[in-house]
Amino acid sequence: MVVARKPRSLRHQWLSRLMDFRLLSLLFALLVFTTTCLLVSKKFNAITRIKTVAGDNLKPTPWHGFPLKTFSSSSKYGRASQIFQCSYLSCASPLRLIRSSTSRDNLFQNSSGSCPAFFQWIHEDLAPWRRGGITEDHIRAAQEFAAFRVVIVDSRLYVDLYYACTQTRMMFTIWGLLLLLERYPGLVPDVDLMFECMDRPTIRRSQYDFGKKSPPPLFRYCSNKDHFDIPFPDWSYWGWAEVNLPPWEEEFYNIKQGSKDVKWIDRKPVAYWKGNPDVGAPIREKLFECNNSRTSGAEILRQNWIAEAGMGYEQSKLSKQCRHRYKLYVEGFAWSVSFKYILSCDSPVLVVSPEYYDFFTRGLMPKENYWPVRPRKLCPSIKFAVDWGNSHPTEAEAIGKQGQQFMQNLNMENVYDYMFHLLSEYSKLQKFKPQVPTTAQEVCKASILCLADSNERMFLERSIPKTATKSLPCSLPSPNHDLTKQWIEKKNGIINQIEKMENVPQGKKMEKLPRAKKMEDVPQGKKMKHVSWT
Repeated sequence: MVVARKPRSLRHQWLSRLMDFRLLSLLFALLVFTTTCLLVSKKFNAITRIKTVAGDNLKPTPWHGFPLKTFSSSSKYGRASQIFQCSYLSCASPLRLIRSSTSRDNLFQNSSGSCPAFFQWIHEDLAPWRRGGITEDHIRAAQEFAAFRVVIVDSRLYVDLYYACTQTRMMFTIWGLLLLLERYPGLVPDVDLMFECMDRPTIRRSQYDFGKKSPPPLFRYCSNKDHFDIPFPDWSYWGWAEVNLPPWEEEFYNIKQGSKDVKWIDRKPVAYWKGNPDVGAPIREKLFECNNSRTSGAEILRQNWIAEAGMGYEQSKLSKQCRHRYKLYVEGFAWSVSFKYILSCDSPVLVVSPEYYDFFTRGLMPKENYWPVRPRKLCPSIKFAVDWGNSHPTEAEAIGKQGQQFMQNLNMENVYDYMFHLLSEYSKLQKFKPQVPTTAQEVCKASILCLADSNERMFLERSIPKTATKSLPCSLPSPNHDLTKQWIEKKNGIINQIEKMENVPQGKKMEKLPRAKKMEDVPQGKKMKHVSWT
């Protein structure tokens, strides 16, 4: 017998449908959650791959390896969050956009006068592109040698990052460019350039013919007679956080004040050098053979930065290193940022014949701002210089004073003006209108400060000018190749005179060095307008 099934009650049917709905809702929510997690994960992975001026996700340059920077964020997620904020939100401030569009009318009162004489080298450094200009092909060719690309459009700065720079070189260099834009709002032209941040130049003159093929333009901190690289002020003008060096004007003031502690004539009558010999520079290793105040007239000390950091840098303060009558400058792997600090003491600087130059050192003149030393006869050459100075104290002290005065004239106003004129002259050679690359990101002061750690941020903020400038950049003189040629001939002539003096047998009396010609000694017909011998 078949028993008839009782129909479900309405309540039971409603509960069944509710359970089905809840199950579907749960499955839908799970699907949404899974999809969201996948999207967030992809977005997070994309954020963690963002390259930054602090060095995130950048490999060292293949031509010069170095240890990668480590970051102090507590977790990978924390660093990713910081990168997102710094890269996407910091430069989008409405207040910043309003400020950037403010009228520049009547902002500047007048020019600050003629530029220092060494600005003439801007024209010489850009001469390879004077005839044919700089094309987009030049920029693409320069990328092979660059760590990053800088594009300035409508007074806003963009960077395309390729490789990391050691320590904070990239961050502080770009910071300097941002302060330049802030110093001269609306005046810096649109430019597109490639920048390399390691030491040695790479664009060899021997590989390019002026008449046939011009070289790729590449900016860096130094160059030499065998290369076309374009010198640009180095990062340390805005501070060197890793070795506790404050911005340039602050440190120059400290050194000059320190130089007053001991009168020059009362200082130890030897040449002093303290630095790192372990930089792949044989001449620095050879220098330690001269570490004998009696036979070489020199006191040579090794700088241990790791130990100094542990002691709060008390033994490495440059303001306490002006207690010897003479100081030594010896290049490292290439040029060294130490030159400007060594010159800032009013002790004559004995310069071991340099191979490289930065943006200002070609303005120095031997016997006026420094004393040249021969590397092939290193110890005897140092001893001769010390003995000559000790027997001619008035002349020797004057050389030290003039070296210090040169560095005092190299204030940040002139550093910014050099940057301004170099970029302005470069922009005139561009045969294209700079465009922001799709792979570039905008950087601003806020984004740099956001990425910097607390120590780096302290140095960056200390480099911000306390007052805005009201003067236009200095007036750049027109190109004058004959003038730079005269400088080179004059410099070589003085160096040859000193070498002849060194070759005189020791038994003969040491004579005074013939006075070098100054500007007033140049025939009237050869005098140049707008030239300052500072």
